Amino acid sequence: MRTSADARLADGRPVVLRAVPYDDPLARELVGRVQQEYVTRYGGPDEAVVDPAEFEAPAGLFLVAEVDGVPAGCGGWRVHAPGVAEVKRVFVAPEFRRQGLAQLLMAALEDSAAAAGARSVVLNSGSRQPEALALYAALGYTSAPGYGVYAGLPGAVFLGKRLTGEEER
Repeated sequence: MRTSADARLADGRPVVLRAVPYDDPLARELVGRVQQEYVTRYGGPDEAVVDPAEFEAPAGLFLVAEVDGVPAGCGGWRVHAPGVAEVKRVFVAPEFRRQGLAQLLMAALEDSAAAAGARSVVLNSGSRQPEALALYAALGYTSAPGYGVYAGLPGAVFLGKRLTGEEER
């Protein structure tokens, strides 16, 4: 999957998004960086169970973003419930932050989930990720019921968003 000509960072550099298996070496490298971010912010990695097969089409997707051939970020979605996709492992490398890459990743994830039949998306973040929470709020995410291993835990933040068609965006 390649981005359209308008998929660019704020500085004008083009972004290439590629669908890869969750257990692809590049995906594993980026997920390792996500997990290290959780260790830094929360003292340990995300303990939610992730089966790489859950990110395989048509019931899921995992994307890596590259800028000038450099792995710059990642993110994926998997089925959470009928008609609902869960966004997981959204990450942008520090040197690419604040340039619009997270918005590009989220748009691609939302669009592909909608194309696969999802009517809404949910995600789990945390209070020690204010940048992520600000991004999700700006993208229209609102509070959602907790789920999984972090449901009800202090600091866990659950958000959701109803997906709309392209013509309504």
